[in-house]
Amino acid sequence: MSTVSTEERILSVLEEDAQASCGEIAERADVSKPTVRKYIDRLEDRGVIVGYSAEVDPKKLSSQSIAMVGMDVDSGRYVEATRELKSLDEVQALYTSSGDHMLMAEVRAGDGDELGDVISEKLLGVEGVTAAHPSFLQERLK
Repeated sequence: MSTVSTEERILSVLEEDAQASCGEIAERADVSKPTVRKYIDRLEDRGVIVGYSAEVDPKKLSSQSIAMVGMDVDSGRYVEATRELKSLDEVQALYTSSGDHMLMAEVRAGDGDELGDVISEKLLGVEGVTAAHPSFLQERLK
């Protein structure tokens, strides 16, 4: 008997392939299709699964540049700043971080110049954001 829970097996399959059908997930997780549907519904309701996405190789995007931007935020403006950052169309994902910066954002724009403008004008324009340090993504290796 596996010590890995049904929930963990289903999540593992989804993390590998978010487009897997319920039948594929059931087969790979060694459960029935109704069990997969039940667990996925429950995981979505609990907010464990927050969405499904495609992984993109930034080097193959001729019309878009992507950067991961580490940001520091004044603690007195943290809630308001994160709320405003989440509302920006160019911010695809926003994470809290225990690393060098309080927040990490995946930011996309049409090209490097536009990305620079988004960082300098929009991100740093949010009251409470004290620093933004971009790392421009070049090629997806895995």
